[in-house]
Amino acid sequence: MNFNDDHYALFELRRSFQLDVSLLDRRYREIQAQVHPDKFAQAGDADRRLSLQWATRVNEAYQTLKKPLSRAQYLLRLAGQEVGAENNTAMPEDFLMEQMEWREAVAEARLGREQGELEHLHLRLKQQMTDRYEQLAVLLDDRHDYPAAADLVRRLMFLEKLLFEIDEAMAALEA
Repeated sequence: MNFNDDHYALFELRRSFQLDVSLLDRRYREIQAQVHPDKFAQAGDADRRLSLQWATRVNEAYQTLKKPLSRAQYLLRLAGQEVGAENNTAMPEDFLMEQMEWREAVAEARLGREQGELEHLHLRLKQQMTDRYEQLAVLLDDRHDYPAAADLVRRLMFLEKLLFEIDEAMAALEA
């Protein structure tokens, strides 16, 4: 293991968006078993500090690769393509209108305490996101179309936030 390896090399995985998550989980547990600070409790200060650094590095890499959105952003960075979400907020008008309609539907269902409608919105959005993540896999793994992938990642960031808002609304009704 090399501390400067990218996340994929660290887990000995092929650099791609489509990922065998069970293999990632297994490799994560194997590496954590080697570097976990508890294993170095009786070691010297330098070894304990190094163990903590490795455990932190492995956790960060694992969390990045485990989540599809952060994995896509990481792959784009490795390819030299920034997502630019901070300074590239321009979205097509139809996408923005769709977002407004989604948010209005969520607000109405929340206000009306319509748990069933929120669950329906959640399922519809999850399906839409699944479709877009499949498109993202093609753009990243097959076409290597990084500018188009970055655009799709920016859209998925909106959708992930919307999904979180729906989940919050459902949780608020259950409380």
